[in-house]
Amino acid sequence: MMAHARRRDSRPDGRPRRAGKFGPGVRDEVNEPLGRTPLAPSLAARFKRLAPRLAVGLALAAAGLAMAAIVRSGNGGGGEPFAVARIEAIPPAALPSPPAAALPPSATGDQIEAASGVKVVRKGGGGASDALIIDVPQTLGVRLVAAPDKRLVEKSRYGLLPRIGADGARPAEVYARPTVASARLPPGAPRVAVMVGGLGINAEGTANAIDRLPGAVSLGFAPYGGDLEREAAEARAAGHETLLQAPMESFGYPADNPGPHTLIAAATTSENLDSLHWLMSRFAGYVGLVNYLGGKFTADARVLSPILGEIAARGLAYLDDGSSPRSVAREVASSLGLPSGAADVVIDANPAPEAVEAALTRLEALARRQGGAIGVAAALPASVERIARWSAGLEARGVALVPVSAMMARAPGPAAQASP
Repeated sequence: MMAHARRRDSRPDGRPRRAGKFGPGVRDEVNEPLGRTPLAPSLAARFKRLAPRLAVGLALAAAGLAMAAIVRSGNGGGGEPFAVARIEAIPPAALPSPPAAALPPSATGDQIEAASGVKVVRKGGGGASDALIIDVPQTLGVRLVAAPDKRLVEKSRYGLLPRIGADGARPAEVYARPTVASARLPPGAPRVAVMVGGLGINAEGTANAIDRLPGAVSLGFAPYGGDLEREAAEARAAGHETLLQAPMESFGYPADNPGPHTLIAAATTSENLDSLHWLMSRFAGYVGLVNYLGGKFTADARVLSPILGEIAARGLAYLDDGSSPRSVAREVASSLGLPSGAADVVIDANPAPEAVEAALTRLEALARRQGGAIGVAAALPASVERIARWSAGLEARGVALVPVSAMMARAPGPAAQASP
């Protein structure tokens, strides 16, 4: 056995090994690890030449192994991740029943909303009605004529002004919201009209009034807003007829000056008519004008008559906002044959919540007593909210909500002549 053993201190060719740390012919493998012993010059050169080929070969081999793994795995998606889902039919008995299925046929709107988890925000405010029947023809039948109607406008240096059409059509009638009689109210039911003014000044307040109030509520726009045409068009698209608020001189003028082109008692008729034309050109589609302030101006028949005469000549109507007990607008309008009306109640003369509620109750009682009544208010958020809630229950209480134009009858008087 020993005769055939290879000596550790000699090489295969019989030459002695290089002496290491532990003695002649013993290799120090601990202190001469792989790569520490220099390669022969010829071997090093060959390795340097072959290194790029070896790298390419190793990369190809790795790619081949990856492809083989994909093929073996049966993934036809080219290596993209995938998942297998098992689809099974669920027996009908295992399916959950809709929440409303457990409700009785006589369920109220509030119960259905609570069961379904869907909250409905209703135009005009108020909660869900107990009735589940919707009068679709009546709801969809209210449409306002697009404005401006080409028959009913004329050009001026300020813009388009309303006028009576060649065929006799009047803006007060063409642009009015139609009055639809509800089948749930008896003939001759008391009627109440509401006009909310001050729109066009504050964009948020204007949008709130348009959205929250029912379409039968008429909206008054001040002439100083920056986007009146668009906002007035949105109001009419939502079903509201519109009125133009004309600023007039009050007893406190000029301390409480409403703004440019206010109608002044001391101005000439020509100056006031010029200011009126500027006001009228601000937007199109209104049924008439309503005063803003004007305690002093509306108390003077001499200065008020030419203004109301021009309004009548252009086929419009006039509403007195009821703020001044000294106003002679109704008498002057009657003498001119001008369709007119006057507010019976200023709803938010006192803006306190309890005062507004009391004013609305008074307005409804007045409508029952005399067959109809008109209320006016400003577009304050609190006033809009209370009017919306109050008006939502009017029909259930036997009272019809109508637009202001329906309460402004044309009084007997001289026939109004078209303006030049």
